Amino acid sequence: MIKGFLFDLDGVIVETAIFHYQAWRKMANDLGFDISEEFNESLKGVSRMDSLNLILQHGNVMLSEEEKLILAAKKNEHYLTLVSQMTSDDILPGVKDFFEQIKKTDIKIALGSVSKNAKMILEGVGLINDFDAIIDGTKISNGKPDPEVFLKGAEELGLQPNECLVFEDAVAGVEAGKRAGMKVIGIGHENVLTQADLVLKSFENINLSDLLSKIS
Repeated sequence: MIKGFLFDLDGVIVETAIFHYQAWRKMANDLGFDISEEFNESLKGVSRMDSLNLILQHGNVMLSEEEKLILAAKKNEHYLTLVSQMTSDDILPGVKDFFEQIKKTDIKIALGSVSKNAKMILEGVGLINDFDAIIDGTKISNGKPDPEVFLKGAEELGLQPNECLVFEDAVAGVEAGKRAGMKVIGIGHENVLTQADLVLKSFENINLSDLLSKIS
């Protein structure tokens, strides 16, 4: 029986991928190369430092660990400037209604995001009080597809992994949920999120009871 929902943030509750892309692309351009939107898709669900390493590898740029930390901090400053303007209008379609349905049940809600800015974003869009637990990049050592973020989410909710359902839009996130021993609903495309137990295009017009009957 499902007693807890674990939500990724970016691409599931809000869409900040474009801001990440703009910030990473500026960094890459400053280093003398470019990254495409297609390449940026491969960074979904990946931690900041792992993303940085993938980008530097893509551009054949070698830097010291100290230089990498400075670059990551600069990228994050640019990203924070962009996302600090987010409001409730930036919540993805159907999410508010779905959360209202959850509130009428005993199901607990946790965030499972590798973002270190998750709390700031949730506060900005007015959803922070909807969560019973928030696991973000400040609480974990390993990024997805490592299952740590979801296992800690279950632990903070006081639940077993098999009592939790994960909502993810990224391949790495779906893998993390499955490795945690949880069922996973993908938000996106079936041909991409092939490991998910069920895939939804979005939360629009989703009935919670019907969803639970399909996943049980």
